[in-house]
Amino acid sequence: MNSEKERLSDISWKKWGPYVSNREWGLVREDYSADGDAWNYTNHDTAEAKTYRWGEEGICGICDDMQKLVFSIGFWNKKDKMVKERFFGLSNGEGNHGEDVKEYFYYLDSTPTHSYMKMLYKYPQNPFPYEDLLKTNAERSKEEPEYELIDTGIFDHNEYFDIFIEYAKESQNDILVKLTIVNKSEKEASLIILPTIWFRNTWNWGYDNYQPQLSSEELTHITIDHKEIEVKNIYAKHSQKTLFCDNESNNEKLYQSPNTSKYCKDGINNFIINQDSSSVNPQGFGTKASFFIDEIFAAKESRNFEFRLSDKNLESPFKDFDQIFQVRQKDAEDFYAEIQEGIESKDEKLVQRQAFAGMLWNKMFYHYNVEKWLKGDPAGCKPAKSREKIRNYDWQQLNNEHIISMPDKWEYPWYATWDLAFHTISFSLIDPGFAKHQLKLFLFEWYMHPNGQLPAYEWNFSDVNPPVHAWAVFRVFKIDEYLNKKPDVEFLESAFQKLLMNFTWWVNKKDSNGNNIFEGGFLGLDNIGIFDRNTILPDGEQLEQSDGTSWMAMFALNMMRIALELAQYNRIYEEMATKFFEHFLYIAHALDNMGEEQLSLWDEQDEFFYDAISSGNGDNMFLKLRTIVGLIPMFAVEVIDDEMIEKLPNFKNRMKWILENKPELAALVSHWEVKGEDSKHLLSLLRGHRLKRLLHRMLNPDEFLSEYGVRALSKEYEKKPYQLHFNNVDYQVKYTPAESDSGIFGGNSNWRGPVWFPINFLIIESLQRFFFYYSPDFIVEYPTGSGNFSNLDEIADSLGKRLSALFLKDKNGNRPFNGQYPRFQTDPDFKDYILFYEYFHGDNGRGVGASHQTGWTGLIAKILQPRFTKKEIAESETEVSKNADL
Repeated sequence: MNSEKERLSDISWKKWGPYVSNREWGLVREDYSADGDAWNYTNHDTAEAKTYRWGEEGICGICDDMQKLVFSIGFWNKKDKMVKERFFGLSNGEGNHGEDVKEYFYYLDSTPTHSYMKMLYKYPQNPFPYEDLLKTNAERSKEEPEYELIDTGIFDHNEYFDIFIEYAKESQNDILVKLTIVNKSEKEASLIILPTIWFRNTWNWGYDNYQPQLSSEELTHITIDHKEIEVKNIYAKHSQKTLFCDNESNNEKLYQSPNTSKYCKDGINNFIINQDSSSVNPQGFGTKASFFIDEIFAAKESRNFEFRLSDKNLESPFKDFDQIFQVRQKDAEDFYAEIQEGIESKDEKLVQRQAFAGMLWNKMFYHYNVEKWLKGDPAGCKPAKSREKIRNYDWQQLNNEHIISMPDKWEYPWYATWDLAFHTISFSLIDPGFAKHQLKLFLFEWYMHPNGQLPAYEWNFSDVNPPVHAWAVFRVFKIDEYLNKKPDVEFLESAFQKLLMNFTWWVNKKDSNGNNIFEGGFLGLDNIGIFDRNTILPDGEQLEQSDGTSWMAMFALNMMRIALELAQYNRIYEEMATKFFEHFLYIAHALDNMGEEQLSLWDEQDEFFYDAISSGNGDNMFLKLRTIVGLIPMFAVEVIDDEMIEKLPNFKNRMKWILENKPELAALVSHWEVKGEDSKHLLSLLRGHRLKRLLHRMLNPDEFLSEYGVRALSKEYEKKPYQLHFNNVDYQVKYTPAESDSGIFGGNSNWRGPVWFPINFLIIESLQRFFFYYSPDFIVEYPTGSGNFSNLDEIADSLGKRLSALFLKDKNGNRPFNGQYPRFQTDPDFKDYILFYEYFHGDNGRGVGASHQTGWTGLIAKILQPRFTKKEIAESETEVSKNADL
């Protein structure tokens, strides 16, 4: 066992980590406005002066796991209008395609315990083009691309600094920090460096008046005094001075009212920018402090700067600095060498390593107590009456205060529950304990609603995402069992108990007619359909959704499979397995027999699944729009072998009775009674013919199949948009391969063409499960129209390669995600730094949307991971087959 693996067994090694948000402004939890206008209540330009209630932000920040003490780094190039303490970006209303960070930074490495971490920030030497970015993006239409930082020309003459930030832990509370700053310009350039430490303000809200303190009597040493923090010192190898202020809002600047502190949060900024010596405390103490380092860098010069946070009083804090860094870097190399065994390509290793780094760097301290947020704090002003029914008012049990995997700590510095389920799959490869904890967290009573609903995301906890939590629980359970050579039955059982509540919520809330057809809700596919799926249709009409129903069929099968697994250890779970087996059959039946008219959501003419509008008078109508909604029935698939069934006689007998006595149910399930290869049985919404016809569409380059994965909408609608006239309204849906070109649904129709990782990943996994049943003899034309045929496992593998091709160098040395910027493709200082975007252009693979490890795109780490080692393949074909889902 390597050193990093040993550390994983000791949770105290995770006490400190990169748990600081990249953006705290513009968030719901910091919004105390009367009207819920979160984007404008706090913004980028007021952030330097406003003390936050629920969290902190910074550049490359670290903190303890309760965020009592925070360390981050500020910079000033002597030309900007403000010290660079946080990343700049546009709010939702400022960008022509929504919120967007306008900086370049890259996560390069991290171990799971954060014993070693590395990232890169590119800081321009000329004035940061804040106004240009705001103005130009505001002038652009939705049909035009976003105006990015590189478009401003600020990097044209290499007048910027590469700032590499590295952390290495000597022990749990002894953390070394190294900055490597490189002047990329041909000219000398000045830079002020401000390593900054501060306490999150916990004393202003009326609960605890205890106020910690930072102080210094030396230029290179700051003392930390906090009753709950073991780190007591921060050292700088060299510093010209120390600067102190308080983490208190500058009320005079923000609200034209008196300040409670003489030295406010923006005091250090005002000292640097305005030479205002009265803004920092001359007595050398406060709740926020910086080392001040003012340097001139010669052309192309590279220089290191060293710092250390420690629980020890060190006379020579930098004596062993290089040695500790070398050891931790080697630990990281040893850890990933074992993880990446079997990956032969250096480029694949590079991409996967940075994908893991992005996942790990996007862990964040998330704090939000809805009841306190609604009612206000004792020391604050009484909230406006309108806040009593503001967003999330019905989630007053929600009290979050944990380290959570975020989709993106700038774009989405709040969790999204269905995103997180996908995050855990990649995390399970490197830290299965963390993956399991994340999944259990959202099933606890301070997350889950009393009615059983899981919180969706901060902007609306009551929104509805696909129910993939049970799928993730079982996948992580099996991966953990495989890696640790023993099953964590306690984890699986405890998760199953809470998932029962969530399943019941879905049945009671989203099957309004009790007909096992599930409708209504966001469902994570941003309004991919013709009209908003939450719209209440006139005259009692219902939107019957093939994907909502298919997700629930998948959920039922996931729960059945978990129950079967638990029944191996406790026979009482046989009854639960039977319950979900039956429920799956009823959902499968409903998909083909909707309502009294027996309408099927499978269209025999087009041989595709569509949504439909049903009405009480029997006048039903298919919405014949081909989207990934029609592919989602593929996800409801499970394969069970005879060996497991024979161990569970009660389940076997009940299953046999149902299939014999309810033929209308048995006939719809994909040949359960017919054994596949090696005596395996298939439970699926798709019989062989329907599966082949769906694949015929999905694998057609003129429809869904792109060079980089499966598109969200058929490309057929590019030249001939789908048209619908309904209730005296004309609707149109056009294939848009990247950003939405419309303001409908808030400009959030960005599932109409791009490649999205979560759906592609589930497609790949489903094909592998079908292959596990059908064997290599089941082949389809791939790509459609090519005349070539492949089995399902070969197609799944090929789709994985298409997704990988987004990031890997092509034959010309280009990485498609880098899109239209030649410099990113050829410049050695850019081309091997990987950004993991939210989604990807359906034709050319360009990265779109959030750019810094939107968590589900981190699935590329799992896709690049070999399913089996060479040793496993050589040793046992049987062992390979047992672990097919790995």
